Amino acid sequence: MAATTLLVTEVTTAADALDAAAKQWAEIRPEGHLFRSLEGSTLLRLTPLSGVEALAGETELFEREFAELAPYVAGDFRRQVLTFVEAAKSTADAVPLTRYVQLRHIEVPPGVFADYRKWREGTIFDVVRRAEEVEVFLAYHSLLSTEPGVMFVSGFDTTPERYGAVFTSAEYQEIVRQAGSAYIAGGERGLFTTIYERVTG
Repeated sequence: MAATTLLVTEVTTAADALDAAAKQWAEIRPEGHLFRSLEGSTLLRLTPLSGVEALAGETELFEREFAELAPYVAGDFRRQVLTFVEAAKSTADAVPLTRYVQLRHIEVPPGVFADYRKWREGTIFDVVRRAEEVEVFLAYHSLLSTEPGVMFVSGFDTTPERYGAVFTSAEYQEIVRQAGSAYIAGGERGLFTTIYERVTG
């Protein structure tokens, strides 16, 4: 079953230091799910939690990450805690065990959130359920984040090109247009997507 609470951590590494940073991070958290961005030098870790109260047990590891990864990183750690809402395509595992994951973030104002959830069931979720390229598609919502909103955690094993074609089709572009006019908050961070490839886990 997908994690009901998910800790998402990202960090950008220094030039040519991504592999060393990934190796060190895997030693600190060998049980985790570590990914590397297909663009740029960003590492992503997905950590399933039993609940928000379990976050307290993570702080010692935060300090260790901060100290031991310092030689390899170009910026500070960006963390957010997400809570599970529903799944268009579920998984028996806490996080997708696929080769790739994609984070799809949408900031939706609270006043239209209920309408948005009804709308996405017949649009976004309908496309995802019909697409064999998408193996897992989980809908989370930010609990603690500087980038609040909806976060879709999508898992796939096909090529990024085949997967991406699902979301660049004319049908899906119309969905994006509808969302942009009715549900997405303004600003450049209102909608973004990133694909990552598994490193460990």
